[in-house]
Amino acid sequence: MTREYFCTADTANGKIRGVISGGVRQFKGVPYAASTAGANRFQRPQPVAPWAGVRDSFGYGPVSPQLPSDIGSDYARLVQFDLNVGFGGMGEDCLHLNIWTPGTAPGEKRAVLFCIHGGGFAQSSGNHPLYDGAKLAQFGDVVVVSVTHRLSSLGYLNLADLDPSGPWADAGVAGMLDLVAALEWVRDNIGGFGGDPGRVMIFGQSGGGFKVSALLGMPAARGLFHRAAVQSGSLLRLLSREEGARLTQTFTEKLGLSKASLRDIQSLPWSSLLAAQTELGEHLFSPVLDGTHFPAHPFDPAAPLDSIDVPLIVSTTLDDAGLFFNTFALTGAGLEQLLAATYGAKAAPLLALYRAHFPAKSPYLLYSQIITDAGFRRFAHAQAERKAAQARAPVFTYLWEWTSPAYDGKFGAVHAMDVAASFYNERDVIVGGGSRAARAMCDALAGAWVSFAKTGDPNHALIPDWPRFDAVHRPTMIFGDPPRVVNDPYGEIRAFWQEMPGPATVFG
Repeated sequence: MTREYFCTADTANGKIRGVISGGVRQFKGVPYAASTAGANRFQRPQPVAPWAGVRDSFGYGPVSPQLPSDIGSDYARLVQFDLNVGFGGMGEDCLHLNIWTPGTAPGEKRAVLFCIHGGGFAQSSGNHPLYDGAKLAQFGDVVVVSVTHRLSSLGYLNLADLDPSGPWADAGVAGMLDLVAALEWVRDNIGGFGGDPGRVMIFGQSGGGFKVSALLGMPAARGLFHRAAVQSGSLLRLLSREEGARLTQTFTEKLGLSKASLRDIQSLPWSSLLAAQTELGEHLFSPVLDGTHFPAHPFDPAAPLDSIDVPLIVSTTLDDAGLFFNTFALTGAGLEQLLAATYGAKAAPLLALYRAHFPAKSPYLLYSQIITDAGFRRFAHAQAERKAAQARAPVFTYLWEWTSPAYDGKFGAVHAMDVAASFYNERDVIVGGGSRAARAMCDALAGAWVSFAKTGDPNHALIPDWPRFDAVHRPTMIFGDPPRVVNDPYGEIRAFWQEMPGPATVFG
């Protein structure tokens, strides 16, 4: 039999050609909407012009303009975030999908796993090595899709409140409208890639989790997905219009624009916008509670009705916040000083509580976990509680405790560790570089991902029975060695933070 190296698939805009590796058909850089440059800048995504013949989809498309992460950061190196602009280049023609599928027969009806990348609302793309879907597609016999969309000022600039008469109605949520357009593309086209448009699971970690949280409360996304998972990125509230307008005012002034010249913002080089947002802080830009596309905050004060029938997974890693610090040499005395400066009289009992639970943990990792519990974890608890309170679709929770062996284990169970495992990318150094232990963790979490995508229930043969979460018993899957279910893990710590004033952001 002659071996096949190339494959084709039909889309509504034309035929595309991909490559085959290990039985998995790969299509990269597939446009789901037109370029966002020029007159399309800050507008809702526009349709792709059809093409004649067969379009090659062998390589990644450009990513939304951004700067690479610092190569001097061990954490950036660990998760390869210094490569965030290394695949496909960058520019405003950035609305593309990447698709991995075991087959393209329309009747095969595989579950679809739609990955939304992390990096807050400002960095990375669906092209990043963390989100390579080939192994997951092969492992689970599923279709995997990753997506690239507009970021930072290009995706979330609240121009409408600076110039209500201008063409800016969608500017404050343009990046989220990109994701809606991508999901509509999946609905209309994924059958031609062997996928089932009636079984679409959206999932994302960190900023990807923020975007999943937002889509759960976005009326335009209703019905476009059927399961959802949020990994270390539970977003409860959006940016207010007032906050967004103040940030936009500062940003446009930095560009040298006034209200009279505001429309010139569509003709400036994107490099000028990138420089200005970097100086201000690229992570300041996020979706605006505009009252139209987002009539309410996604999970505040309650879980959204738009996704009331969508099963949900909510998770964190034990040491999520370690990505923010490089104070590996932190001493016990230094930790006491840090906590005293932040928590005052509560610092001593706080530290005693953590040392009682984790006597062997380094000061650096103790601090990482404290900041995680103060921010990431509190938001995840609230999101799961509010979803469970609806008493409709189930919510499942997990805590990733398995520690990364990379960099001599100094990062513990750090932010993004579970991403590689959920994609069955066992070769990634963050989960052990192809070791037996790495494969076991991939079997456990990727197996849950596949089962959840197919059925709405994450249970499978390689993990203990995983009950749905409720706010009384709080059953939680612990992905450690071995995986196990614990009711209300570290409940004493959770109760401590429940009594503390709530944080403004997940960062504590």
